Amino acid sequence: MHGPTSIMPLRVEGLSFEVNGRRLLTEVDLTLDRGGVVALVGPNGAGKSLFLRLCHGLLTPSAGAVRWGDGDGRRAGVKAHAMVFQKPVMLRRSVGANLTHALAAAGHGRAARRRRVEEALVRFRLDHLADRPARVLSGGEQQRLAIARAWALDVETLFLDEPTSQLDPAATRAIEETIVMLEGEGRTIVLATHDLAQARRLARRVLFVLGGRIHEDAPAAAFFTEPKTPEGIAFLAGDLLA
Repeated sequence: MHGPTSIMPLRVEGLSFEVNGRRLLTEVDLTLDRGGVVALVGPNGAGKSLFLRLCHGLLTPSAGAVRWGDGDGRRAGVKAHAMVFQKPVMLRRSVGANLTHALAAAGHGRAARRRRVEEALVRFRLDHLADRPARVLSGGEQQRLAIARAWALDVETLFLDEPTSQLDPAATRAIEETIVMLEGEGRTIVLATHDLAQARRLARRVLFVLGGRIHEDAPAAAFFTEPKTPEGIAFLAGDLLA
């Protein structure tokens, strides 16, 4: 599935981020090994999306470091992780052309691009939409396309930021089935979600984020049955946390 070496594990060391003197993320330390679904849960504004952006390299930490297995998060010169936003970025092109463009930018040849695009369209149930403009797709279809684009590039780690927050139950189910499929291929999924039921269904590990800090880092079953902190207990009880 992958190139000659894996970029995992991901090590986050003393990671902090501040804006205008306001600390938004504080001294996060953790290691993510290859494979499985890791869910980031916590109230809005806790720092979940910020953590994903820092890990993906979209932001520069104010302190600390994000270290991948080979040092820079690349494998064979190509970035081996991708991020899918709550509102995915779609080029003003067809569904198929969005996939083709990503592969061309990564240096894949014409024949390889065509073959990989066809595989991605079928695998993510987008083949009937191949010629449709990507920007007119439904929210769920755009999410599937964004994930398919990452899959086509054979990324090892996928950061998903609230991928189903604006979707109906059918579209949510389709995205969750896609996540399970990717996990089954041995990929690592780091999922920020406000949906605790979704985290229960999908996650092997939970990071509970509050006020820019990781308050709990535990196997999912342990977090949901026996949270260790007063903040975790309050969160699972539905209390409003600042």
